[in-house]
Amino acid sequence: MSLTPTTLGRRLREARDNRRLTQDQAAQAVGLSRTALVHIESGKRSLSTLELAELAKLYHRSVADFFVEGEIDPQQEEDPLPIIHRLLPELVRDPQVSCQVSRCVELCSIGADLETTLGIEEPRNLPVYETKGPARPAEAIRQGERVAEAERRRLGLGYGPIADMADLLCAQGIWTSGIRGLPNELSGIFFRHSSCGLVILVNDDHLRCRKRFSYAHEYAHVLLDRKSTSTLVSSKENAQEFIERRSNAFAAAFLLPAEGIRWFLDLLEKGRPSRRYRVTSTSVGDEPVEAEERLAPGSQQITYQDVVALARHFDVSYPVAVHRLSDLAFINNEEKARLLDRAILSARLLSSQDRFDDERRSAWRPEQNLVNQIVRLAIEAYRREEVSQGWLRSLSDKLEIPAEELVELAEAAIES
Repeated sequence: MSLTPTTLGRRLREARDNRRLTQDQAAQAVGLSRTALVHIESGKRSLSTLELAELAKLYHRSVADFFVEGEIDPQQEEDPLPIIHRLLPELVRDPQVSCQVSRCVELCSIGADLETTLGIEEPRNLPVYETKGPARPAEAIRQGERVAEAERRRLGLGYGPIADMADLLCAQGIWTSGIRGLPNELSGIFFRHSSCGLVILVNDDHLRCRKRFSYAHEYAHVLLDRKSTSTLVSSKENAQEFIERRSNAFAAAFLLPAEGIRWFLDLLEKGRPSRRYRVTSTSVGDEPVEAEERLAPGSQQITYQDVVALARHFDVSYPVAVHRLSDLAFINNEEKARLLDRAILSARLLSSQDRFDDERRSAWRPEQNLVNQIVRLAIEAYRREEVSQGWLRSLSDKLEIPAEELVELAEAAIES
């Protein structure tokens, strides 16, 4: 789609602002003069394909992102793998990791074809929260928290913990999978493509609580950024970008809703003011009765054990729980620092979950959620006589499960 120089320049400026780069820094990084970049961003100077590619790389975007209006035209799309490889050149250097990503993309394409066969529209009424790109950290946090609260209401989640983030995303029509062997600094990848739909990949070498946060983080990109970009990589390198901070705020508020935290602290009889006034009315309409309530000194202090209990209840990491308590003003900066100093000690109380993660990782394939999604669709397609038994057997090879097992499951669906 053709774009006016002014619109292209504005999008490049917004991408630079999101990376928190000055014009001088961006121009120097790609070998341009500051004046040239100023003219490009104001639409007064055209730029070459090479210059655009260099700027896109610097801004952690694909070139196509700057030309998109709404959903990308399938005829103009680039295959997702080259985009991911450009954003993550380490994948090219690690054949095993690259193979995993390629396999996930292939499986997602198979799943998307099955959904087309079954007449399932994608995504399933998944909203797009139209919001202006944040220009400041505080604005990014407010946007993320506001959308998290709205999404919890839409999904009817109340203020309780979310049992399984991957399952929730699957129910929204998003393909999910883990990838092993990624750098520890890389937490997740979001991309969308007409051939496979919406896809979220997370670092499967991370502990479950961190993966849950990564799933929620990438879900924010789906809800907030999928109209403006086709691929986003979340890593330590770009953690300070405004849209990444917005996604972090979303994940924290989505997994740890404010009302849920208040309810849990009430159960612990913590987090209340040490002194408060109670007012009651009488049945005869006299003056209200006032009483002062004083709690025992130190009884409302939130300890590291309380934070461990909170983290375990909502299935998040200890530091995430501490930061969320700070954001909601349940603890001050001094208390926050003191609690974070107890992070290593708290790990002992959460070690049982760590052992569970180790045991689960040894028996659970990282792409198992994705395989399960496709198996369910394949069985339904077989039940409707949209695919043959031979097709199922061929699919079993791609899914790396026994053919007889898949056929047996499909036949059972017909009999029921």
